[in-house]
Amino acid sequence: MKLIRFGKPGAEKPGILDVKGKRRDLSSTFTDWDRSFFQNGGLEKLRGLELSKYPEVDDKVRLGSCVPRPGKVICIGLNYSDHAAESGMAIPEEPIIFQKGANTVVGPNDNILIPRNSEKTDWEVELGIVIGKDARYLSSAEEAKDYIAGYCISHDVSERAFQLEMGGQWTKGKSCDNFNPLGPFLATSEEIEDVHNLKMKLWVNGEQMQNGNTNTMIFDCYYVVHYLSQFMTLEAGDVISTGTPPGVGLGMKPPKYLKAGDNVALEIEGLGRQEQTCSNA
Repeated sequence: MKLIRFGKPGAEKPGILDVKGKRRDLSSTFTDWDRSFFQNGGLEKLRGLELSKYPEVDDKVRLGSCVPRPGKVICIGLNYSDHAAESGMAIPEEPIIFQKGANTVVGPNDNILIPRNSEKTDWEVELGIVIGKDARYLSSAEEAKDYIAGYCISHDVSERAFQLEMGGQWTKGKSCDNFNPLGPFLATSEEIEDVHNLKMKLWVNGEQMQNGNTNTMIFDCYYVVHYLSQFMTLEAGDVISTGTPPGVGLGMKPPKYLKAGDNVALEIEGLGRQEQTCSNA
């Protein structure tokens, strides 16, 4: 299943893409794809529906983030071996963890807002995990598979000066407004044959900057969920961004960064496409 949310910001409704790729409005049956939905068996209820009975939604209607504002957005830094090499950093022995503000989550095609006083806003295409039920002290990576609702594109926009040059505050450089476009849809786990072999690409103004694959992850999705559950309760609907492959602006010689008017497009195999325009905050 491919879950979507559509409508004006703050008034999004839950929907789904049917087998023909048509958008369907499920707001008559479900309130939202939120923690309560996932935690209380919503996906199983959804699987039993006859989608053709639900009204179609015009393709021109804005898509919101594929899940509403999550309780947590947790990110894994330097989680691709080729990105670590690009950054000139050693491969971490344990996952590097930081968080983004939950209000960074916006629709997949909403504008990227260049923060005031920013000169180093950067791009990062990432695979996002959405937690399907509360997870605490999971016993193994194998067990963690059952706690994943699905996957989506997560754009981990970053301001490098805020992150690296002003006290080394990763969260500060990651939590500016609109810094996490999410979607266009949440693909439930059974939709993705091998989550650890997905092509990932990103373009800026039509020029390809990132061309990677989830097969170069250092810590895979299941391990990450298991690992995080040892330190915090992962709640249904939480989002985990699992790291980015090479090709970020910071790693270029000389570095390149986003400015107002730039266009950014992202794709992950099986998870659709995002496209954003940059504008000043």
